[in-house]
Amino acid sequence: MDLTSKLTIKHLFKKYKVRPSKQLGQYFLIDKKVLEKIIQTADLSSKDTVIEIGPGIGTLTQELAKKVNKVVTIEKDKRMCEILKETLKDYKNVRIINQDILVLLKLSFNKLVETKLRRNYKVVANLPYYITSPVIRKFLEADLPPEEMVLLIQKEVAQRICAKPNKMSILAVAVQFYSKPGIVKIVSKKVFWPIPKVDSAILSITQIHTNAKTDSRKFFKLVKAGFSSPRKQLVNNLSRKFNLNKGEIKEILERIKISPAARAQELGIKDWKKLTKNLSTG
Repeated sequence: MDLTSKLTIKHLFKKYKVRPSKQLGQYFLIDKKVLEKIIQTADLSSKDTVIEIGPGIGTLTQELAKKVNKVVTIEKDKRMCEILKETLKDYKNVRIINQDILVLLKLSFNKLVETKLRRNYKVVANLPYYITSPVIRKFLEADLPPEEMVLLIQKEVAQRICAKPNKMSILAVAVQFYSKPGIVKIVSKKVFWPIPKVDSAILSITQIHTNAKTDSRKFFKLVKAGFSSPRKQLVNNLSRKFNLNKGEIKEILERIKISPAARAQELGIKDWKKLTKNLSTG
């Protein structure tokens, strides 16, 4: 059964009397080359455990199951789970969980995969657009983060995540604090059915670590304060949020070689780390 065929997808939907839900971000990949690129980027081995979010009808799931030891695939839509039982019936190493991933991420990861979780688990998914940011952040901030994440997501979000200083956002800082993100390939919206309004990108998130040398709580407290009014200078935002003297903040910024006139989007990860070490937030 070719799950990248529109005819196959339509046949399954007719059989199970369902339609794609825009609300749940259900756009189905119909391009084999893009599918192959995702699998190639993930660099999978027979020892890996993979967590997949939003499997839909199981197009990516089937390819993952051929390569790895175990696939835990999490689907919120009960209707899709019925289809998955058919399309994945020949794959004994796949476990289907009918649940909201954001709910599951509040549980322990051992419960999630129902086994002793080793460091070499990966997250590979054609991720529904509306949950992209919280899913990425929750996995990166977990006590046991994945070894790697390979995600097919909205192009604009991927570009924001990979932004450089002068175009940074809280999302970019959060992801780059814990990892090294990179865009592998821009993907046309025409490789999906139904066709979404925007193009996508294959995003690779590697070198994931806990960043133990920096106080992450203080780090993100500063970042959130810095971005509280993005158009205002960093000095003003920090002074207001922490009730600090502007003159003292300017002196600290100058000492660690950050312009007192800088705005939050101009700072890179190293700048925020230096600020975390040198500025007392009480």
